[in-house]
Amino acid sequence: MKFMISIPFVFVLLLSLHCMASADDTHQSFLQCLSQHSENTSISKVIYTQHNSSYSSILEFTIQNLRFSTPATPKPLVIIKPLQASHVQAVINCSQKYGLQVRVRSGGHDYEGLSYVSELPFVIIDLIDLRSISIDAEEKTAWVQGGATIGELYYKIANKSRTLAFPAGVCPSVGVGGHFSGGGYGILLRKYGLAADHVVDAHLIDVKGRFLDRKSMGEDLFWAIRGGGGGSFGVVVAWKIKLVDVPSTVTVCSAPRTLEQNLTKIIHRWQYVADKTTEDLLNTNILRSVNSTVEGKRTMQGSFESLFLGGVDGLLPLMHSSFPELGLVKEECKETSWIESVLHFARFEDGESLDVLLSRISIVKSSFKSKSDYVREPMPETAFEGIYRMFYEREGENAEIAMVPYGGKMSEISESEIPFPHRAGNIYKMQPTVFWSEGGSEASERHINWSRRLYSFLAPFVSKNPRAAYVNYRDLDIGTNNKGYTSYKQASIWGKKYFKNNFDRLVHVKTMVDPDNFFKNEQSIPPLLSSRKKRG
Repeated sequence: MKFMISIPFVFVLLLSLHCMASADDTHQSFLQCLSQHSENTSISKVIYTQHNSSYSSILEFTIQNLRFSTPATPKPLVIIKPLQASHVQAVINCSQKYGLQVRVRSGGHDYEGLSYVSELPFVIIDLIDLRSISIDAEEKTAWVQGGATIGELYYKIANKSRTLAFPAGVCPSVGVGGHFSGGGYGILLRKYGLAADHVVDAHLIDVKGRFLDRKSMGEDLFWAIRGGGGGSFGVVVAWKIKLVDVPSTVTVCSAPRTLEQNLTKIIHRWQYVADKTTEDLLNTNILRSVNSTVEGKRTMQGSFESLFLGGVDGLLPLMHSSFPELGLVKEECKETSWIESVLHFARFEDGESLDVLLSRISIVKSSFKSKSDYVREPMPETAFEGIYRMFYEREGENAEIAMVPYGGKMSEISESEIPFPHRAGNIYKMQPTVFWSEGGSEASERHINWSRRLYSFLAPFVSKNPRAAYVNYRDLDIGTNNKGYTSYKQASIWGKKYFKNNFDRLVHVKTMVDPDNFFKNEQSIPPLLSSRKKRG
């Protein structure tokens, strides 16, 4: 039998082999470049290619969203775990020379996997081994390397002082790099504002591979990296932060309420008081569906979680006068230390050792899709009733909506102080998240579509012109049309509204420090605009 091979087939085969050879040549040239650009030979010890036996375990170690831990997920050509700034400089210089994308990973919590996924050939700078923390309790400052986690920072602070803290997030395995640069917040939000509000210096490697501090980078760039979008302006290898004071005794409360306990009335009233109480009090709510006392039925539960910077005897009269609808009782509260309150909000069991803060792995990993909204006028009861109906659907059984009140310090800081546009006028931030454990694209598509339907339902009740979103809750649906395409015109309109007074300054900084848009951030409008503006 004869096999006929067409000329076009041979051409395609040869072209494919040529492309493979070219890609392999680029890969090898990139590795050689790293050795040449490093100040010493130690960089060879921190390079992991797909041929290394530890490559997969390093890649998977800090992936938190299992949507991006599949065989189909694009993988990096190389992972570099730098031990010093010169290793980062070498990666930046060589990646530009050979046309490779760079992804910078601190804790691996990027909701859309952008710290370790790219559709183009790419490398990962995994900062996990750049995580030293130096605390100066007397000066109330700390230097924190970009690969440290929030939990490691809290642990180090607690070892120095039980009356010092830092206003960062509640999930201890989140890396400080993306958290600080994207405007991260936590349970001290109403008292002290954002983590980025307390950054006083930084060490950054810019697009030219230069090592810069606050003085040498200039105030415009220093302004931009604090809330202007992680990964947009360079690689921050260390942050200097100002610590804050907390009392030796704080109070935490957990008050779950169901529909049978008048949840709708309670949560509706919560909207009128949560942002207006003393800044020493944060009262959050997490809404989810749970099993009812009636067999086979579901009901809704709101978990009202509070932190009060003081004793329970000071909290209860305040809650009874401002929010009597909740009916908070002393048995639902506990006096503790600030660091123990961190464990409480991170959902650890009572009595856990502080050592759990050092783990870089989330308590439970799953696939999830998260969105965000800002509420500026109280939502009517009918809106919550519509949410309930969606949570009773199959896809909503493992979903939740976290509601975090603003006010307090957040209303006092100007929107132009740092490039974070959500300050005065917001009652609370809403974060709907849907989780699922099933594998496969069908399950992902079904749950993501449910998330999008909920997002559409909420449109009349949340911020408008623009509909606001929180950049650290990355959501690549934003800025795309129903065909998944984002035009320059569409993105610029959204970006100008979203960043308001900060837009022009962000675009100016991006164009100045990275004119060729080497540091790409798919959800940072200024980098997209600056590159396209330059290219016409």
